[in-house]
Amino acid sequence: MVEPANRYRHVVLFEFHPGTPEATLRSIETAFLALCRGLSFVQGFEWGRNSSPEQLDHGFTHCFIVTFAGPGDRDAYLVHPDHVAFCRRHLDPNLKQVCVVDFTPEPEPGTPS
Repeated sequence: MVEPANRYRHVVLFEFHPGTPEATLRSIETAFLALCRGLSFVQGFEWGRNSSPEQLDHGFTHCFIVTFAGPGDRDAYLVHPDHVAFCRRHLDPNLKQVCVVDFTPEPEPGTPS
């Protein structure tokens, strides 16, 4: 698979407080999707719940991957009023911890960059 050069990934892992209701988790998933769909500089959005049998998740249950053209768009996203409101409304009251990794995908070995 050859990835376009103008991609930048923002990977977010969430661990929610114990006992967070399923309905709350669903509303967070839905709100995150709506947030990303509503921002023109977001090029892609993927997410899923952990299903690894390895038990190496350290309590993180959700992974969200937001794709941007570059770090500048990520920077705009982080301070965007809709993102700030999403965090305050949905994440701040429910998150135990979060892990964030941002990166530019490297090309597969042997493919032109």
